[in-house]
Amino acid sequence: MIAEITTIPLQLDTPAAGELFLLGRLVFGATLAFMGLNHFMDVDTMAGYAEFKGLPAPRFSVIASGTLLVLGGLGVAAGVYPVVAAGGLAVFLLVSAVTMHDFWSVDDPEEKQNEMTSFLKNLYGAGAALALLAVGGTAWPYAVGAGLF
Repeated sequence: MIAEITTIPLQLDTPAAGELFLLGRLVFGATLAFMGLNHFMDVDTMAGYAEFKGLPAPRFSVIASGTLLVLGGLGVAAGVYPVVAAGGLAVFLLVSAVTMHDFWSVDDPEEKQNEMTSFLKNLYGAGAALALLAVGGTAWPYAVGAGLF
């Protein structure tokens, strides 16, 4: 006999669970927001890399992705529109992993390793964003609480 799978709403009623959830959101969101700020601090270099990788409109892509990272990161950290913030970050991280860090097409071993590391960072970041997206429709502790759902 197969056990029935049920789902229950997110419950953070164990000791310090709400605080740990907040800390995780702050670390994750602030890190991505900082990465987004880096897009604006060195637009020309990042646009050159985006052009090298074959992205259309590289300068616009750098500015748009920087904006997404800043707003998405702050949204997750503060609990503002968490579904939009986490969803946007998940999509960005998955797309940029494949388009910007295509280690499988690199011949130089050192460059290949750097691209693989960046690819994997984007992948596990996307996993965290997807987990936050999954609970984005529930009430988050210590959150501003503005959202669509």
